[in-house]
Amino acid sequence: MLDARQQAALAAIMGRPDPLLEGLDVYVVGGAVRDALLDLPAGDRDWVVVGARPEDLAERGFVPVGGDFPVFLNPRTKEEFALARTERKSGRGYKGFTFYTGTDVTLADDLRRRDLTINAMAVDKQGRLQDPLNGLADLQARLLRHVGTAFSEDPVRLLRLARFAARFTQFQVADDTWALARELVEQGEVDELVAERVYMELAKGLAAQRPARMFEVLREVGALERVMPGLAYTDEVGERVQAACDRGLPMAGRFAILCHVSDDPADVAVQVRAPSEWKDQARLLPVLLADSALLQPRRQVEQALGVMEHLDALRKPGRFAELLAAAACLRDVPVDDWEHLRQAMAAVDAGAVAARYTKEPGRIREAVRAARLEAMERAA
Repeated sequence: MLDARQQAALAAIMGRPDPLLEGLDVYVVGGAVRDALLDLPAGDRDWVVVGARPEDLAERGFVPVGGDFPVFLNPRTKEEFALARTERKSGRGYKGFTFYTGTDVTLADDLRRRDLTINAMAVDKQGRLQDPLNGLADLQARLLRHVGTAFSEDPVRLLRLARFAARFTQFQVADDTWALARELVEQGEVDELVAERVYMELAKGLAAQRPARMFEVLREVGALERVMPGLAYTDEVGERVQAACDRGLPMAGRFAILCHVSDDPADVAVQVRAPSEWKDQARLLPVLLADSALLQPRRQVEQALGVMEHLDALRKPGRFAELLAAAACLRDVPVDDWEHLRQAMAAVDAGAVAARYTKEPGRIREAVRAARLEAMERAA
């Protein structure tokens, strides 16, 4: 049963009546429903249209944008509306499915193809919960349970399971879902994951409340070394990633900490097609951690200057600050001392120094560096 707050939250999902939806059998499904029931901020609404043909939506001005199956943009709200569909396994990997979107596909049919029961609930235009797969019961029991045995056919569902475990920390994975997850790995389906999709789920997992849990789930079922083969993950690494999350480090810093004990952190970033900032911080954090000046830069000023030159701290002070913050999650780093020395280095007027050597341009670089070192030594 729903309490009054949950009833009101579901009604609020639908918002004001949209004339374009009049006469259509439409539902909001998935995450927006789940989060409303959990009293969490509502995200984007996912819409499903039951019993309609593509031309029915086109005639109302909806704009087709789907590739593999019919999806349309509402011309007023720009939200996506998908025709209810079923799917059948026809090949390997998460793209190995054949879709059917006939007008005889029911809401229950569409919900059965989803990953977890808590993501397989819907709300109709009257704000009433539609829950043919008992997702509400699992939500109340704080269980992450698969919808059907097709869970073991789609490797993305394993990533999503791990990511939801990281987000909903009070939820436990159902025993039979663990079994299907292991089966998915044993059958080799996990090897069909494309790097871009791994990155998408990884980014969401690192932004979750307890990111380490994502990697714990993947490790538990034997998938972690297959999904991120170059990653050296330990419980201590997980604790450090959690510390970075608790301190609000940006995603690039969290990823750098995740990879910092791996043999080639930058290669891990390449494997998952991570953005360049993630790759750069993954590559540079070990450089900072390995330097002897890390813990006492005021006592090793020239060494500290070399570190800042290597990390391009003058041109990219924001990245340098993020690297220091990441290092501080791993060591007792005097961040303020580093920033004090960086400011002293930055205060040197390189142009004025260079002007004194117009007749000896070959000495300019050496002279600028000497001036910066002198300024840092005074500041130390």
